[in-house]
Amino acid sequence: MAPALWRQLQQVAGALAAIRAGTSGSVALDAVDPELRPGVQALLFHALRWLGRGEALRRHLAKRTPPPAADALLCTALALGWDAARAPYEPFTLVDQTVEAAKRQPGTRAQASFINACLRRFLRERDELVEATDREPVAQWNHPRWWIERLRRAHPQAWQRVLEADNTAAPLTLRINASKTSVAQYLPALAAINLGARKVARTGLELDRARPVQQLPGFEAGEFSVQDAAAQLAAPLLLERLAAPGAGPLRVLDACAAPGGKTAHLLECGGDRIAVTALEVDAVRSRRIDDTLARLGLSADVRVADASRPAEWWDGQPYDGILLDAPCTASGIVRRHPDVRWLRRESDIEQLALQQAMLLAALWPLVRPGGRLLYCTCSVFREEGSGQIDAFLAHNTDARLLPSPGHLLPQSGAGPRGLLENDLGEHDGFFYALLEKRPR
Repeated sequence: MAPALWRQLQQVAGALAAIRAGTSGSVALDAVDPELRPGVQALLFHALRWLGRGEALRRHLAKRTPPPAADALLCTALALGWDAARAPYEPFTLVDQTVEAAKRQPGTRAQASFINACLRRFLRERDELVEATDREPVAQWNHPRWWIERLRRAHPQAWQRVLEADNTAAPLTLRINASKTSVAQYLPALAAINLGARKVARTGLELDRARPVQQLPGFEAGEFSVQDAAAQLAAPLLLERLAAPGAGPLRVLDACAAPGGKTAHLLECGGDRIAVTALEVDAVRSRRIDDTLARLGLSADVRVADASRPAEWWDGQPYDGILLDAPCTASGIVRRHPDVRWLRRESDIEQLALQQAMLLAALWPLVRPGGRLLYCTCSVFREEGSGQIDAFLAHNTDARLLPSPGHLLPQSGAGPRGLLENDLGEHDGFFYALLEKRPR
């Protein structure tokens, strides 16, 4: 029997309150009873995608902000139910179960009548209230105002399309492990369980509908990894036509490697001709790299180390290639992580851009002449992409920019820096710049 909706709404509101207090969505969901977690996650993600609208409606319904727990529950209900065509439940059911959730929670019991009055008024005046909030950009686009304005300046021709894409659920995309199988061989295995898929990138498959990955054929055997189609460009971009100057394997560094998806892809693409060192500053996240590689039957030199401090871990031998998937705002992956837009602050961009510049400065001397560094972020902001690389090139005359995708916006076409992207399907937002060190 499915859990009662009021129980799920209590947990969704609790997770929303935690996110508002600065906790990530994944951590908030980890605190949810495993029995409730799948339904709670689906409802939470829906609420987060329409939270701007829900909060605007609450402001029209209540002149004073309710206590945090009651406000989270009320905004959850409004975000879930403001558009009947998108609502996961019939509006009257949603209202009834929200009020029930309020009555059964000590922290919201005193506000149950208030929540009931607000939601009943919303049902009566839905069209007028929605029309009133249509004039508010945060309600219309369901992103913070600063995010909307910055995106509009950065991508004046595409900002609306990006925001619309952010409010849709991302597909489940697989990267087929070419060392074990192929796209052509794997498609019939999906068809056998009535799952359709389309080919994306070089060895990717975008599934028609999501399934728990453990239920997909070949998971335990390491036949695939879950990876967005745009993220699947990294390993081929770095390794294509990259040759070691000597007889040995390519020395490649994955500088910020957790959870290990790109490390694994490097090994799958490179085979015996590549030796990969994978760094991760966080010991707990580093273990995820080991887990990823073990399932896929791959091995790398995994180290817990800070990539910005080479003196603490580098052996002095230059690398043929370095992959720098730098820490960033994650503004390109809000389809998969809708909490990100509400957690970030505009000041984060400047702080992260400084960290990215520091990593580039620290790692560039480790690249051999003729070698390459691939800089990438899952960001749509220019400060973390083209602006960062323009500044780097201005200060490093021994670097030249090779054809690179540049800013890949969700559902984008050709990259602006000269390299046509493959058919990537419904991909996340990414930035790529492939830098080559000029021979002396």
